[in-house]
Amino acid sequence: MTHSHTRPLPPRYAVTLAAVGVLVATNLYGATAASAADGPSVPPGTEATASAPVELDANDPDLKLPDGATLAEPKVLDIKQVVEDQSGDERREDTNSDVKFALQAEVLFGKDSAKLSAQAKSRISTIAEEIKAQNPTKIRVFGFTDNLGSSAHGDVLSRQRANAVHGVLEQELNDSDLTYEVRGYGEQYPIADNSTESGRKKNRRVEISFPAQRADYSR
Repeated sequence: MTHSHTRPLPPRYAVTLAAVGVLVATNLYGATAASAADGPSVPPGTEATASAPVELDANDPDLKLPDGATLAEPKVLDIKQVVEDQSGDERREDTNSDVKFALQAEVLFGKDSAKLSAQAKSRISTIAEEIKAQNPTKIRVFGFTDNLGSSAHGDVLSRQRANAVHGVLEQELNDSDLTYEVRGYGEQYPIADNSTESGRKKNRRVEISFPAQRADYSR
């Protein structure tokens, strides 16, 4: 009697991971697209009918570098991790070089206003704690709007909102060695489609970014 075993699919994660290395991982595992009718898929070599892996000969000349050849310098791939809360009001991006928080304007301000609510100040204070942990020397605070209304008004409003967020950060961090870059870009650099309200909502935002703390691999 033979027994077949069905392996569970890997768990799905809410975190979106984008990286140059994704293509490498795809080739490494030999993943192929499958339709729903194909049923659950598993990496080759792990299915119930798979045989034991082929043993490799460490002395095989085809596995050795030619005379005079050297390995390339090690390189850290630029990996971006994006986390967005369920409501979509807040977004965090982490790369090898930077950490960025994007807060939608509705969470921070009233309509056409640059006055922060008490709840907004509390949220910015939480981000300030993260900044302290990363210990950067420079912080960027950029404001953005959608494309409704005049471009000039959007430029002014986005700068006023960036100034308001900068004021709270400066008070919370209280670090004279920190430098700030504060700008209002208005409707420039949209991250969503301005032809829909959901897209315009994403574009009305304030971004707080700073260099990420680099790990020390020299030890």
